[in-house]
Amino acid sequence: MSDTATPSVLFVCVHNAGRSQMAAAFLTHLAGDRVRVRSAGSAPADAVNPAVVDAMAEVGVDIAAEVPKVLTVEAVQASDVVITMGCGDTCPVYPGKRYLDWELPDPAGQGVEAVRPIRDEIEKRVRGLVDDIAPVARP
Repeated sequence: MSDTATPSVLFVCVHNAGRSQMAAAFLTHLAGDRVRVRSAGSAPADAVNPAVVDAMAEVGVDIAAEVPKVLTVEAVQASDVVITMGCGDTCPVYPGKRYLDWELPDPAGQGVEAVRPIRDEIEKRVRGLVDDIAPVARP
């Protein structure tokens, strides 16, 4: 982990308009301030996918104000864990970082019905990640 006690996670997909936005929102929602969360895309879209916004709203997570962000070297360097979701070879690799690749369908161009199973799979994986990197201390 970085020099602080709080782990940092970066979620990366091509457009930063669907999968990485959902994952970042779930991690923020589930872990709160126990984890620093970033998301970015190698070729960011102009806006978050509306079907993704609707699917997340269905589970009580509001991402309507989020905007796609461009992937930067600094974001990767500042993260302990980098999770790619179909960004191919465009994600820079640095020694000492933990990389995970989550193969998930791209919700681009899909309706909310098609986004729901992707959302649910991302939530399941994020819950596992929280248990791994930022478990709740139990007495």
